Amino acid sequence: MSTTFDLTLWYDRPATDWETQALPIGNGPLGAMIFGGVASEQIQFNEKTLWTGGPGSPGYDHGNWKSPRPDAVAEVQRQIDRDGRMAPDDVAAKLGQAKTGFGAYQTFGDLHLDFAGAPENPTAYRRELSLEEAVARVGYTADGVRHTRECFAANPGNVIVGRLSADQGGKVSFTLRHTSPRDDKTVTARGGRLTIRGRLSDNGMAFEAQVQVIAEGGTRTDDRDRITVTGADSAVFVLSAGTDYADTYPAYRGEDPHAKVTAAVDAAAAKSYDELKKAHVADYRELFDRVRLDLGGPAPAVPTDRLRQSYTGGDSPGDRALEALFFAYGRYLLISSSRENDVLPANLQGVWNDSTSPPWAADYHVNINLQMNYWLAEQTHLHETTRPYDRYIAALVAPGRKTAQEMYGARGWVVNNETNPFGFTGVHAYATSFWFPEAAAWTAQHLYDSYRFTGDLGYLRETAYPVIKGAAEFWLDFLHTDPRDGRLVVSPSYSPEHGDFSAGASMSQQIVREVFTNALAAAEQLGVDEAFQDEVRAALAALDPGLRIGSWGQLQEWKSDWDSRTDTHRHVSHLYALHPGDQIAAGTPEAEAAKVSLNARGDGGTGWSKAWKINFWARLLDGDHAHKMLTEQLKSSTLDNLWDTHPPFQIDGNFGATSGIAEMLLQSRHGVVHVLPALPSAWKDGSVSGLRAHGDVTVDAAWKDGAPDTVTVRPGRTGPIRVRSPFIAGRYRVRDEQGQEVRPRRDGDVLSWDARAGKAYTIQNDMR
Repeated sequence: MSTTFDLTLWYDRPATDWETQALPIGNGPLGAMIFGGVASEQIQFNEKTLWTGGPGSPGYDHGNWKSPRPDAVAEVQRQIDRDGRMAPDDVAAKLGQAKTGFGAYQTFGDLHLDFAGAPENPTAYRRELSLEEAVARVGYTADGVRHTRECFAANPGNVIVGRLSADQGGKVSFTLRHTSPRDDKTVTARGGRLTIRGRLSDNGMAFEAQVQVIAEGGTRTDDRDRITVTGADSAVFVLSAGTDYADTYPAYRGEDPHAKVTAAVDAAAAKSYDELKKAHVADYRELFDRVRLDLGGPAPAVPTDRLRQSYTGGDSPGDRALEALFFAYGRYLLISSSRENDVLPANLQGVWNDSTSPPWAADYHVNINLQMNYWLAEQTHLHETTRPYDRYIAALVAPGRKTAQEMYGARGWVVNNETNPFGFTGVHAYATSFWFPEAAAWTAQHLYDSYRFTGDLGYLRETAYPVIKGAAEFWLDFLHTDPRDGRLVVSPSYSPEHGDFSAGASMSQQIVREVFTNALAAAEQLGVDEAFQDEVRAALAALDPGLRIGSWGQLQEWKSDWDSRTDTHRHVSHLYALHPGDQIAAGTPEAEAAKVSLNARGDGGTGWSKAWKINFWARLLDGDHAHKMLTEQLKSSTLDNLWDTHPPFQIDGNFGATSGIAEMLLQSRHGVVHVLPALPSAWKDGSVSGLRAHGDVTVDAAWKDGAPDTVTVRPGRTGPIRVRSPFIAGRYRVRDEQGQEVRPRRDGDVLSWDARAGKAYTIQNDMR
């Protein structure tokens, strides 16, 4: 199946702004932003491990207290027990500490291709990014000559590749040079290769990039720090980059990057452009082509910025095309910023950053943002993209164990509100975001969820369980007995970036309940750690679940009924149990209370907040409200290049929105594959293929006139399967791939039967 429109972002003028207009390419470790200028092409590029801070940066301490504070936590707990709450500034004064050497993600600088004598008024200009191929293109006509550029970031070989050509011979001329906002490098040109090498002054991290220029015809000249091509028929450049970062605690340093970068550029330069492009497109499409969403089309023939500006969320084909494009773009961005050979996961900006001091350091916020980056991964069939996330979380365990012991007196491991590539698991001093020890348990959720999608016991045993168990052990030791009712609670507890510190805030309790539940289920599945299992069962029995319904019907954010009907804060943290957790099911009293809370908070917020609300409303099976939130995000929290804006740019909103669209089409919580659970009325006709459900199941679906038409499930494992969809309550047929009728058991709108691995089962709506 293929979409009825082209999955391409395109524009009729060059980009002049990095954040809002330039187009991103990436292969995981490397990223670049393409501007498409006529007189000068600017290619800003990144290598994901280029960070200031950490070891080598003066005074780096991982966020751990510089001197012991033996009674500090107990003192805060006593005050909260006495007064019920405590102001963030007062808690930070006792438990916080100014950041030292945290660092920030760095730009690698910019490549410039300067074109002498470039036309001032070219015609037929087009700048585009093909999501089908992960290739950026620029084309224009001047003096009867059609000039074309292509650029892509290839995961095979870890290189960024560009090609400049014209439809007449001898018309390709340019000068390649490099600039950087930092004065910490040398640039040399020799043999058609530009080498950029240096060390960050902050921490001494070694970095190197090499760019090989290969001209077809004409001449090539090296001139100190630049390379000039004159009168060529075409030219290709190949770039790779690296640092001496390693994700090993405590030094976080490895080999000098020179040999690896040289080998990458040498290998790519020895191949033809067509070979490089073919390998890149095949590698990319093996991931991207697994899922297709068609919401109707075709799209109007207008540039993407105008398509977005005219978007209303109504019934036009252009609105449907933009929504489908936005969904595909989220998958494209994750493939481009997180691959299986990555050392680090996608950060707050994926892999893209043009600054030495980006917003929030372009770091890893673990009070929602890093986790949101990966919500779409399993459900939209991109399991491989989660490997750097798993690797990163596992690498936090060693420094997090030291923080747990020294600051909390607990077993296991911990990380707080935000972290970096250098094991920053402690605290800082900003009162409303310094304390969030629940983050380790939240990061562990994704690992268990990956197991639920794949059913891979080896992954559970070797990768997921040690991380989950350690996160649970921390809470076995650090929970506090609430004198109000004798239940176990988190104290001090802080609902992220909102209100006062208290004991037993709802999100805290829901996260701890989840990590205990997952740790226990994993240990039982693996048949290990019986004493640990007993500890967890006892703690679960005494734990406050954090699911109270308040005086005006709302799901309470805190254990005390402090919620305000007029509070429109962007965080809706107390609904964690609804999403990404699965402790609240639609139709229950808690789900109705969650609706009350969501309606009170309103449909505004930052980009990532709107994205989260798409997922909330989808879980509540309200497709129209989920679509309203998607509409709000596209209208007011999306830039011309379709990046999400907080503001400023944060990539989590892109990923969260793609997840929300997937949740509208497929959910698989509570042991049921629920197909088209929240289909909005605006999506009258359409289809989706390749989505993934828990239990190693792949799902296709099509709908007509707002009602499901066919559902196909492909289980990867033999065993019982349960499928739910609205039309199942009526007349239906189930056949396998050979056309043989299957006679499932029906309970309302749920069918169940014993499925065989590798077979396809199609449920046909016979009400039409």
